[in-house]
Amino acid sequence: MTSPYKEKRIRLFNEDCLKTMRIIPDNSIDLILTDPPYNISKYSTGNIELPNRSALNNDIANWDLVELDPKDFIEDFKRILKPTGNIFIFTSYNMIGKWHDVFDSEFDTFQYFIWHKTNPAPKIYKNGFLNSCEMIACMWNKGHTWNFSTQNEMHNFFESPICMGKERLKNPKHPAQKPIKLLEHLIKIASNENDIVFDPFMGVASTAIAALNLNRMFAGCEIDETYYYASINRIKNHLYNNKKFPNINSPEVVKEETENYMSTFDW
Repeated sequence: MTSPYKEKRIRLFNEDCLKTMRIIPDNSIDLILTDPPYNISKYSTGNIELPNRSALNNDIANWDLVELDPKDFIEDFKRILKPTGNIFIFTSYNMIGKWHDVFDSEFDTFQYFIWHKTNPAPKIYKNGFLNSCEMIACMWNKGHTWNFSTQNEMHNFFESPICMGKERLKNPKHPAQKPIKLLEHLIKIASNENDIVFDPFMGVASTAIAALNLNRMFAGCEIDETYYYASINRIKNHLYNNKKFPNINSPEVVKEETENYMSTFDW
């Protein structure tokens, strides 16, 4: 295993989150905010051919082929979450029922939240609805953290564009990168400053950037090595005012960077 990457308010792990969660202390996480695979590959028909232009990329990443079972996560999610904590899980139409079946009876409340994408991929042939909405399964117990100030903020609905421009990583390009604006909205509602936000399916660390912007701590896992090193580099450049650091792209460099670092975390 690659040595965990440590900054003062950060822990990053390059391994399966089910393994990482074994070392996380009981009742230590304030918010689990994550975007696991949707397992929609079996429904994909591949790239979409368009008249007089290049095909629309509709490829699904290989990691989506691995079947995800919510039952694998319930025990550790409950153990590491504080009594005041919240869980937000991005999901899709084919998975929302599976998360509900496992988690609904284990928490006082199970709700869903909708992200409406204002710029979804077009359907040139107008042969169906645009895929403009994604669901987020939300779980909590009585006494959970909740930071609403107005009724308008309490809608289970948020509009924003998908990642574009400078925010979108080009190399590597993650097909499911979520916008910082959306993640910040959820983090503000469901946690407080200096809380620990945990993302067991970190991708390219968008949740980490949103958490740091809001003065939270962050812990995350990413099993894909390419995305993991991209996350480290993205966080370093973010923390240090976009100074140009040499890319971290090997276990040896991670170990050298972190082995003598004093951290706010105690794990």
